[in-house]
Amino acid sequence: MQVDVLNSKGEKTGRSVELPDDIFGIEPNDHCIYLAVKQYLAAQRQGTHKTKTRAEVHGASKKLHRQKGTGGSRKGNIRNPLYKGGGAVNGPLPHGYDFKLNRKVKDLAKMSALAHKAKASKIVIVEDLNYSAPKTKDFAAMLGKLNGTQKSLFIMPEYEANTYLSARNIGRNKTVVLSDMNTYDLVNAQVLVFTESAAKMFNEAVEA
Repeated sequence: MQVDVLNSKGEKTGRSVELPDDIFGIEPNDHCIYLAVKQYLAAQRQGTHKTKTRAEVHGASKKLHRQKGTGGSRKGNIRNPLYKGGGAVNGPLPHGYDFKLNRKVKDLAKMSALAHKAKASKIVIVEDLNYSAPKTKDFAAMLGKLNGTQKSLFIMPEYEANTYLSARNIGRNKTVVLSDMNTYDLVNAQVLVFTESAAKMFNEAVEA
């Protein structure tokens, strides 16, 4: 799959990058995408919910009245779950929601998400950026030329401070390093914007 390389003004540079069919041309597996997104969202949950049991709530442990002879039902102490202020029964306890997903499944999910974007022509490659200082205005203008107002995922080959600082305050964009790219971010974005160097790394990965 050949994709033209654009400059920061959205114009063709005359260069192109070949994206390998082994990644971008596969038949997408939607179930793997579902599992990967589910795992990502589950891992974001804090799991700090907690209710107090009858052993933890405030209240005396004295039996409310004698067992027999009152004409009423038998009762224990005031911390009984049936009373107001009593302990909760089978309430939530702190625990993690994350679950294990095999590496092959996660890799297939990521490739499937990339293949979906490739089929929809939602992949843009821009020439490498070389900012001498953070320039949010310039970065925002570049995104406007490349993808309009669509939500984008900007992917660079490695962390570059000035590029990251230029992009971090733009609400409709998220910037990641290629090695940190995940299925949720790929699915959540409407357009994928790769730098030229980042796009070429796919060919290196296939050849390796």
